[in-house]
Amino acid sequence: MTKVTNKDSFSTDVLSESKLVLVDFWAEWCEPCKDLMPVLHKLAQENAQHVILATVDCDKQQEIAGQFGVRNLPTVMLVKGGQPVDGFAGVQPEAQIREMLAKHLPA
Repeated sequence: MTKVTNKDSFSTDVLSESKLVLVDFWAEWCEPCKDLMPVLHKLAQENAQHVILATVDCDKQQEIAGQFGVRNLPTVMLVKGGQPVDGFAGVQPEAQIREMLAKHLPA
């Protein structure tokens, strides 16, 4: 499942969610963000039982990006129980993202 989140829904979409939330901080002008997005969608779909993908448009949601200290795009954070538990900045290969996710998924 993918949620496009904003400052009004972020608490519900991400912080209160019981599943693992893959938060994708992106912007329309960011080409690497557009390259990464299909990979994140794919991984979220493959792990839909345990993972939700939430996207944050940093141009429109600067307050959220600021709260999470986002300095580079794309930035991806893994949030569990309302707290960031893992993440990365920049484009990463699918295998590395799978590895990061696997550390936080049930065995």
